[in-house]
Amino acid sequence: MNFRNLGIDEDICDALDSKSITQPFPIQQQAIPLALSGVDMIGQAKTGTGKTFGFGLPMLQLLGPNPQHLARGLVVVPTRELALQVADDLRLASKNRTTRIVEIYGGKSYESQIEELGKGADVVVGTPGRLLDLHKQKLIDLSAITYLVLDEADEMLDLGFLPDIEKMFALLPPERQTLLFSATMPAQILSLARRYQNKPIHIRASDPDQGKTKADIKQVIYRAHALDKDEVLGRILQAEGRGKTVIFVRTKRLSAKLSEELIDRGFNAAPLHGDMAQVARERSMAAFRSGKKDVLVATEVAARGIDVDDVTHVINYSVPEDEKAYLHRTGRTGRAGKLGVAVTFVDWADLARWTHIDRELELGMPEPVETYSSSPHLFEDLGIPAGTKGRLRPTSAKPTQKPQQEKRGSRPRQQDRQQEKPQPKRNRERRRNYKGASKPSA
Repeated sequence: MNFRNLGIDEDICDALDSKSITQPFPIQQQAIPLALSGVDMIGQAKTGTGKTFGFGLPMLQLLGPNPQHLARGLVVVPTRELALQVADDLRLASKNRTTRIVEIYGGKSYESQIEELGKGADVVVGTPGRLLDLHKQKLIDLSAITYLVLDEADEMLDLGFLPDIEKMFALLPPERQTLLFSATMPAQILSLARRYQNKPIHIRASDPDQGKTKADIKQVIYRAHALDKDEVLGRILQAEGRGKTVIFVRTKRLSAKLSEELIDRGFNAAPLHGDMAQVARERSMAAFRSGKKDVLVATEVAARGIDVDDVTHVINYSVPEDEKAYLHRTGRTGRAGKLGVAVTFVDWADLARWTHIDRELELGMPEPVETYSSSPHLFEDLGIPAGTKGRLRPTSAKPTQKPQQEKRGSRPRQQDRQQEKPQPKRNRERRRNYKGASKPSA
């Protein structure tokens, strides 16, 4: 089975071949023929199973090889990072066509995005808030949309975008093809489908017997001591076969602090959190994708939309809030048919939360193994070479400030001379009182 067998045009297949993308994944095998036929669809698949090409290739093909740069395709995503990733994938697939792809998202100046829209766009990939803002200003025209995709719909609900999505549906022409993709199917998603889709066909990529987590991810759960977690982490980062790694933390402050700690230990780490400027966030992601940085320390919201196929390890430095967050986090590895490793640290205070996650996902690990940096099973479980320490280089000791000795015959510095001079006693207050001046107010 290849993309040509699914009815994809030769020029698109050639573009995919140039990047050695030849074998479609299960969700793509199901979605592409249906999307090409023009029907509405609900695609359910876990994160990292290839949904982008599942909806993107049919859209590019239906728009034609030489579209008129009149926005007819719209992909709505929950985060800026995912908007950039989807747009890049679509550009790759359409590199042999004249199709223009424009990404629209918040956190970046309007000017550059308005300029790109002014040049004409065939496909717009955007976040709900920025799309609505530009529409209110009459800077984007959605009246010609014929192909609509809601990607990661459950994440959009989690982030509170449902009202914006409903407003957007009201702006779009009723005669359109609508595809909705989501990892889970809560009641609100099904309600959206009933209201805004026309007899959608529901497809699932995973085997119903596969379980709630991806089968190609090794799940490792440790009860770790807070003071030993950094050392354990440093040893895990030296495991055999360890490639790009995403470390999830609970707070923005911890993201910055832990990335600094790992850099000090000798690892190529970068932070990713909501307090960073958009330019800095894009810089961190670009360095991670290119391999200049192989460790990304991210908060959950900032990391939603990370779509990198070659992530080998996901480490939950902080326990996720719930089972959905756990699935979203661990789904960043084991992508594109590759094996992945997910490690979770459970503090004593997080045992109750972990017990709930374990029960909901049927992991069978309600009581994590107590684990220290010296525990033999740590090395055995993750393939860490014996004798490995948690540092690639010694601790960076801050140099102590030694007083500079004066060279023989040299004149003392001005500051030193001032310190050596006896300071006359000042009696300013007494002098002011003597002149009748009032005391200064506090």
